[in-house]
Amino acid sequence: MNPIEHYLRGRFLPHIWCPGCGHGTVLNGLVRSVDEIGLSKNEIVIVSGIGCSARISGYVDVHTLHTLHGRALAFATGVKLNRPELTIIVPMGDGDGLAIGGNHFIHAARRNIDITAIVMNNRIYGMTGGQFSPMSGCGAAATTAPFSTIDASFDIVELARSAGASFVARTTTYHVHELQQLITKAIRHKGFSVVEVMSQCPTHFGSKNGTTEAVEMLTTYKESTARVGSTALAANADLIPRGVFVDEERPEYCELYAGVVAQAQAADPGGAE
Repeated sequence: MNPIEHYLRGRFLPHIWCPGCGHGTVLNGLVRSVDEIGLSKNEIVIVSGIGCSARISGYVDVHTLHTLHGRALAFATGVKLNRPELTIIVPMGDGDGLAIGGNHFIHAARRNIDITAIVMNNRIYGMTGGQFSPMSGCGAAATTAPFSTIDASFDIVELARSAGASFVARTTTYHVHELQQLITKAIRHKGFSVVEVMSQCPTHFGSKNGTTEAVEMLTTYKESTARVGSTALAANADLIPRGVFVDEERPEYCELYAGVVAQAQAADPGGAE
């Protein structure tokens, strides 16, 4: 048996992602990270919203919630506050997490609640037909932008950092070993962790923007990115930085909340009955 097979719901495989989609690579990295850390299946809750990325919750054999579009972090917050000992992981798409879910993303980061958010950034709404997302960027073509978009994109790293996330990282589906390493670090970190994963979508983004070849899109990730602190990045400001951008110890929300509850119970011992 494959050493990670027991983390998967075999009856739902093979998956329904399009050929060449990067989300399967993210699932692989996530499951291998959980196995590396040594978490039991009963210790993990994976919460997803709606979109191609949300299918991950159907393929993993752990506690899962497949929730509403953009609301995964709100549900995850409720689970974490009720069962703070559990490991909560939220796979999200760039549209799901940063469009309708943008407000939840900002405030989860502000609170620094101990949740790991994996944002799969394929720069498109893949499941619903190829509409542009907050990450498409100026000049990208989409079904809702046949003459190309005029909206500037978010920088997920800078958004997470400025909102207060205490662990922030970025990688791509080309850099598979780095992907697993960063997810492992994010899960182990105590606080709100964000891992942006640049993930290819040949079917929608690629077909409207020059290529339907997954290998070509992966090659672009290889050539257009560089590790933080590398000489390549220092020499070329146009490269997209990868790696860890924030890794800080800060007060965690559930622990602070437990302190408030303890104070309330001490002040009014009979009030909790």
